[in-house]
Amino acid sequence: MIVRKLRLQKGWSQEQLAQFSGLSVRTIQRIERGQNAGLESLKCLAATFDIDLSELKQETDMAADAGMTVEEQQVIEHVRDIKGFYSHLIRYIVVIIILFIVNIVTSPGYIWAWWAALGWGIGIISHGLSVFEVFNLFSPKWEKKQIEKRLGRKL
Repeated sequence: MIVRKLRLQKGWSQEQLAQFSGLSVRTIQRIERGQNAGLESLKCLAATFDIDLSELKQETDMAADAGMTVEEQQVIEHVRDIKGFYSHLIRYIVVIIILFIVNIVTSPGYIWAWWAALGWGIGIISHGLSVFEVFNLFSPKWEKKQIEKRLGRKL
């Protein structure tokens, strides 16, 4: 995506771009993944990057015409989510190993690294349950059903 390319050229993180543009980090992530952006979001990004709005609109129009179905886009996003989980898991393992080494070297009498492993481990488990949809309480199907219900439509 052009937004990612422009952001990386400036050397900004997604968080910094979100702060500069007034958009949420999640919105930036979605736009960079190729999802459609609203006109207001595109205006904010164009102003932040100091480029014409037409350049960003042209890119989003091209992405829409790329021939990918909604199902293909969802599969690509799911694979990226899985990749993000595995990346998170690897960082967890490396950092926890380092913490245990530091703990054993500095104070072998009390193993405090367990607390970090437990706390972050809960986050890892939550991330995995979400990505692999183990407990699908608020799935897209549920979301669609709630929207239809509130609009008074029957499924």
